[in-house]
Amino acid sequence: MPSDDAALDDPEDAKLVTLSRATRQRTAAAEGAAVRDLDGRTYTAATVALPSLQLSALSLAVAMAASSGAKGLEAAAVVTEMRQPAPADIEAGRAVP
Repeated sequence: MPSDDAALDDPEDAKLVTLSRATRQRTAAAEGAAVRDLDGRTYTAATVALPSLQLSALSLAVAMAASSGAKGLEAAAVVTEMRQPAPADIEAGRAVP
C-alpha cells in the first residue's frame, strides 16, 4: 500500500487509509486498519494489546466484517509502524468467504 494518500486514485481506497489513520490516532494504538466488504461496508479496528489477548488491527477488522456477515473483502488498508502487515494478517483477509 502506498504511504502517500495522494498516490491513491480511488477515493474509496483513500477513505480506508484515512479511517485507518484516524482509528490509530484516536486510540494511540500501534496499528489502525480498515476493510471494505463486497457490499461497500467498512469496518475499522485498532490493535488490541491486553495481557490475555493480542490482536492486530487488520485481524480484528476482518473478524468484525466476518461476524457482520460479509461475503468477502474488496480492499483493506493498514496504518502501522511496521513496513508490512504480518503474513498471518494477510491470510486472515483471504479467509473471509
